[in-house]
Parts: sequence; structure tokens; C-alpha cells
Amino acid sequence: MALIEPIARVGLVARGALYIVVGLTAVGVAVGLGGRTTDLHGAVAEVGRFYAGGVLLLVLALGLAAYVVWRVAQAIGDLDEHGSGLKGWAMRLGELVSALIHFGLALTAGGIAVLGEAGSLRTWVARALSEPLGAWAVGIAGAIVMGVGVNQFYRAWTVKFEEDLQLGRMSPRAQRWARRVGRFGLAARGVTFLIVGWFLMRAAFYVSAREVKDMGEALRVLGAQPYGAWLLGVVACGTIAYGVLSLLEARYRRIIKKTGAGTTRPHSG
Repeated sequence: MALIEPIARVGLVARGALYIVVGLTAVGVAVGLGGRTTDLHGAVAEVGRFYAGGVLLLVLALGLAAYVVWRVAQAIGDLDEHGSGLKGWAMRLGELVSALIHFGLALTAGGIAVLGEAGSLRTWVARALSEPLGAWAVGIAGAIVMGVGVNQFYRAWTVKFEEDLQLGRMSPRAQRWARRVGRFGLAARGVTFLIVGWFLMRAAFYVSAREVKDMGEALRVLGAQPYGAWLLGVVACGTIAYGVLSLLEARYRRIIKKTGAGTTRPHSG
């Protein structure tokens, strides 16, 4: 277990970097600088366009692999002390789902670095829909994604994410900013998850992968609404905030919880 802490922190940095790239790309679209909104897989490709992109992609792939290792260890070892009740098992299942998603991102980064190619959410859904009971699987996945979206709003409203932070190591000012950034970021993530989940359920209902929207397309859906540039800009900034929250977690998160540890509450304000 001694190695899990540095592995988790490396993984959180990798996740934070991806969300910041997604958010910055969307901000550029919102303010009229051009380009297209993208999802996490697209953010991986964006990293590959930098100078020495192949090296960066391999580093990112290793960082995401570290995140996967931590998530699996969380679920199997119950590092966050969720318990063995129904809610506890649901939380641990969520950690395994997160590990699976980020395993796909790690494969994307490695695939682009080595082969110059990657898959997409629509590709994976098309493959699932071609299988027996595939529509049911996609529909259930959509419901789970929407449930995760609702949970993001819950965590933002109740400030549950602060329970994972070592607040005693943070100054009062840092605590206040962590709360603001965390709430904003989780709310923005909730919006995109609800949109992605809804279109997954539509794909299942119509048995058509064309209905699928990834995170980048979910952001484009927002941009197409009345006052879309403002909506897109707000959610894009929130996506960056979620990336910043990941970086804060990389520094301050309690990776292995102990009963009674780190219970200091933040200063108000």
C-alpha cells in the first residue's frame, strides 16, 4: 500500500491535465477563436500535436495507467472506507467504472503515440449495439452516466469532496478557493455527464450509434442553445475548474483514509 499514494497522485495530475485541455479548447470556441470542442479522447489527441507529442503521450498514458491502478485499488481495498453496505458497494462499483474509462483513455494515449490512431465513444457504442443485448447494455450505461452526473451536483451542493482533502494542511484562503473551484468544476462535469448519458440512452432506444454524443459534442449541444456562447463558456470554465480540482487533489487528497483522520472542516467565507 505504500506505493499507492504516489501512484494515485501521478494519476490525479494526468486526469487534471486532460480536463484542463478539454476546457481550454471549449473556451477558445466560446470566445470565437475557432477550433472544435473535444472530449477526453480528443484532449489526448491534442496533447499529441505538441512538439515532442509522442513522448508527452507516453507520459500521459503512464499517468492515466497510474490513475487506473489507484481506482482499482480503491475498489478492491476499500481505501475510502465506503463499507460493505449497498451504498458502499455502489461507490466501489463506480470506482471500477472510472478505472475502466481511464483505462480506455490510457489505451488511446498509447495507441496514438505508437500507432497514430485511436477509437471513439461512437465506435465503441456501435460495436456494443451489434452484440446480443447490446442495446440494453448501452441503455444501462447511459443511465449510469446520468446517475454519475446527478451525483456530481450532489457532491457540489453538499461539498462532499472536501471530505477527501487534508484540509488541515491548507490555509484558510486555499480552503475557500478549493471549495469554490470544486463546486464549480463538479457542477460543470454534472452538466456534461447528463447530456452524454441522455444521448447514450437515445442510442440504445433507437439502436443507432449516430445518436451518441461524447463530451465534446455535449459541449457543442450547449453552444447551439440560445445564449449558447455564454453557456458553453461557463461550462468550459467549469471543466477547467474540475481539472484544477484534480491537481489540488493530487497535492492534498487523503489517498488511504483512516477513521477520524483529516476531519478538520474548512473556514467559512
